[in-house]
Amino acid sequence: MRNWLLPEYIQDVLPEEAWRIELMRAQVLDLLRKSGYELVAPPLMEYAESLLLDGNLELDLRTFKLVDQLSGRTMAVRADITPQVARIDAHLLNRQGVARLCYAGNVLHTQPIGLTRTRELLQIGAELYGHPGLASDLEIQQLMLQSLALLGINNVHLDLGHVGVLRALMRDIELDKQDESALFIALLNKDLTTLQALTQTFPSSVRDALLALPSLYGESADVLARARNLLPSDSQILLALDEMERVAGALRSMVGSIGIDLADLRGYHYHSGIVFAAYHAGDHDAIALGGRYDGLGKSFGRSRCATGFSMDLRQLYRLLPSAAPRAGICAPAVANDDALNTEIARLREAGETVVVDLLGDEALRGELQCDRELVLRNGAWQVVTR
Repeated sequence: MRNWLLPEYIQDVLPEEAWRIELMRAQVLDLLRKSGYELVAPPLMEYAESLLLDGNLELDLRTFKLVDQLSGRTMAVRADITPQVARIDAHLLNRQGVARLCYAGNVLHTQPIGLTRTRELLQIGAELYGHPGLASDLEIQQLMLQSLALLGINNVHLDLGHVGVLRALMRDIELDKQDESALFIALLNKDLTTLQALTQTFPSSVRDALLALPSLYGESADVLARARNLLPSDSQILLALDEMERVAGALRSMVGSIGIDLADLRGYHYHSGIVFAAYHAGDHDAIALGGRYDGLGKSFGRSRCATGFSMDLRQLYRLLPSAAPRAGICAPAVANDDALNTEIARLREAGETVVVDLLGDEALRGELQCDRELVLRNGAWQVVTR
């Protein structure tokens, strides 16, 4: 095997993509900074118990693990930055009021999320701690949509769900972890045959409601109306439906369409309220997602209300129209020419890319990606079009 080959679903990021992704990161972080979010940068690796949330089998299977040569303990490479930010809020900042935090960094997955996805994502996102109400959910959702629009990704479809519906239905049902996991997978896959088998012993009202959940997806107003007819008149369920209705109304002008999917239970083990995912015509996978996860900090000894979103900049880059790289100015390699050096410095200060042609080989000059050059005319260095 050639030693320069990379593992499957691991790719280099070449200059054009790397520069554009860096610009995308700067744009989103600047928006978050202006919205009052403080930047944190957690480490790439931690002890495994800090990164693997109790009961979250999906996160566990997605996480690379290794043995620390210094301590002998199991370490993990982060597959999601959200648990790290929750740890920072719980133990390092220790604020009593609202904390707004944002981040941008690489995460690594053992398996790709989709057939066209990389296993090394550049995750960027924001988390809001210390507020239990719908206002903070809306702030996070609006920031996610504003971030996408800022990057040039418009007319997205937004799916809303609510973990509170299932939690209310399962309030008095006891399942072992294996059956619970099978139930979640069946709901996610809208697998009615498996659901019917798993719910045979459930009370009829609960069983009927669970069997109805896979059909409760589609245009928001229609789904919410059907849900009110098909689901029990439980106060927790009604509150969840009301919250989704209010969010859909508040965000409708920011998206191309809004749908409801009451069987979408991604992150069920740590989400506690509204969950959401944004989709775009150019990608079958969600391009941004998030939700409320009150209690995640309990794993770190301090439970806090929280909501947040995240997205992968490398995935978003593929949705943007291609753009020609910005051409620079070619400068000759002339030693001890103060006037030339002064002009190069002036042009760079003005935002131009100035590339010194060290080889001076005309045949290779195209590789410098310059459409202008500095030439000496009438005793002064001038920029001319090539």
